[in-house]
Order: sequence, then structure tokens, then C-alpha cells
Amino acid sequence: MKKLKLVLFVGIMLMFLSSTVKAQGIEFFHGTFAEAQVEAQKEGKQIFMDFYTSWCGPCKMMAKKYFTLETVGKKFNKKFICLKIDAEKGEGPTLAKKYGVRAYPTLVFTDSSGKELKKVMGMKTGDQLLELAK
Repeated sequence: MKKLKLVLFVGIMLMFLSSTVKAQGIEFFHGTFAEAQVEAQKEGKQIFMDFYTSWCGPCKMMAKKYFTLETVGKKFNKKFICLKIDAEKGEGPTLAKKYGVRAYPTLVFTDSSGKELKKVMGMKTGDQLLELAK
């Protein structure tokens, strides 16, 4: 019984600690594009969208290797409401069509109203992402 209580206690503590640790990289918004627009207007930010698919190797590499960098996160989190858009699910196909996405990954930067400011295709390194954020 004591072992079970200890295991439960340790499990609860690990869940608590993991939920309070702040992400170092890009913090992606969890919501719709319309909700992101409202948030961007409220915070005076632009919108960054990462259009990806589940089968895209370069997309996975960017998500794992470059979106997690602290320097990239600081820059993007300060300037943008960031969205990951699965181009094959949910509102992704509609948004991909609206912004002319034809390859993956495609990165789209808009103002808070959704007006496209910049669009780039292909995998980008951390340094290239920082340059794009300027």
C-alpha cells in the first residue's frame, strides 16, 4: 500500500512539474485561425502559420529541431501568434487553398486581419527562421 501511495505521489508531482515548465521554443496557439486573429489583434501581433502534413519529413525535422530552439521561440513568441496548420485536416485545406500552399512545409506570415505579408516554402533552419521573423 505504501508503494502504491509513493508511486501515485511521484506521478502527480511529475505531472505538476511538467505542466509548469515553460516551453523554450515556439509556443503554438491552440485554437482556430479566427481565434488566433482575435488574439493577434488583442496583443498587437502578426500571425505565423506553419503549414505541414503528417507525412512530411522536413516538417517533422523543423518541428523537432528548429521550432524548439530557445532563440527562435523568444523571437516568434514575442512577435507572432503562432499556428501549426495540418493542411489535410480540419480548417487546414481551406486555409491552404486561401494562401496558395502547394508544398510542405510552407510558412505564411499575415497581419492580424489575415492579409498575407510573406510566404516561404521549404525547410528552414533556426537562423533562417530568425531572419524571416525580422
